[in-house]
Amino acid sequence: MGDSSKEGQAKPASSSRRYLLWATGAVGAVGAISVAVPFVSSMLPSARARAAGAPVEVDVSRLEPGMMVTVEWRGQPVWIVHRTQEMIEAIPKWADRLADPDSSQPLQPAYVDKNTRAIKPDYLVLVGICSHLGCSPSEKLKAGPDSGLGADWLGGFYCPCHGSKFDVSGRVLKGMPAPNNLKVPPYRYLTDTRILVGEDSKGA
Repeated sequence: MGDSSKEGQAKPASSSRRYLLWATGAVGAVGAISVAVPFVSSMLPSARARAAGAPVEVDVSRLEPGMMVTVEWRGQPVWIVHRTQEMIEAIPKWADRLADPDSSQPLQPAYVDKNTRAIKPDYLVLVGICSHLGCSPSEKLKAGPDSGLGADWLGGFYCPCHGSKFDVSGRVLKGMPAPNNLKVPPYRYLTDTRILVGEDSKGA
C-alpha cells in the first residue's frame, strides 16, 4: 500500500520535470529562431535598397509637346519635358535674366548642351529639386500672364517655397534664393522615344 502510494506520487513529479524540460527547450528554440531570423534578414538587401540606384526606363512616345512627366529615380523626382518649338526658341531669350546662363556649375553631364541642357533639345530631363532648400518646384511651362508670373514670363519652373524661378532649361534667374541651376541627371537614349535615366555609359 505504501509502495503504491510512493509510485503514484513519483509519476506526476517525473511528468512535471519532463514538461519543464520540454518547455525550456521550446522557449530556447524560439529564442534562437528570433535571434537568427533578424540576423539572416539583415544580410539580405531590401527591395528598396536594390532599387535605389537602378536606372529608370521611360517611354516618351506618348508625351505630347508642352507636357511633362515625373518619374522617381534614387528617391528623387525626375522631370521629363517634351518642349515645344516655341519653348526651344525662347531659351536664348532668357540669357540676360539668368544667374548662370552658360551652366558653368557642374550640375549637368558634359555631353548635354549648356543652353538647352539636353542631349536632344526636344526633351529636357531634370531632377525636380530646388537648389535652395530642397523643395520641389512647380511647372510653369506656359508663357505669359496666364502663368501667374507676369506678362514677360517665357515658361519654366517656379518654387513656391521661397519664390525661386527657373527657365525652361532649369537655369535659375538672377536674385533668386536658389543658388544654382536645377540638376540634370545622367541619362541616355535607348531609342528615339525611350530614355534611360540614371545611366550615361553611351551619353547619347
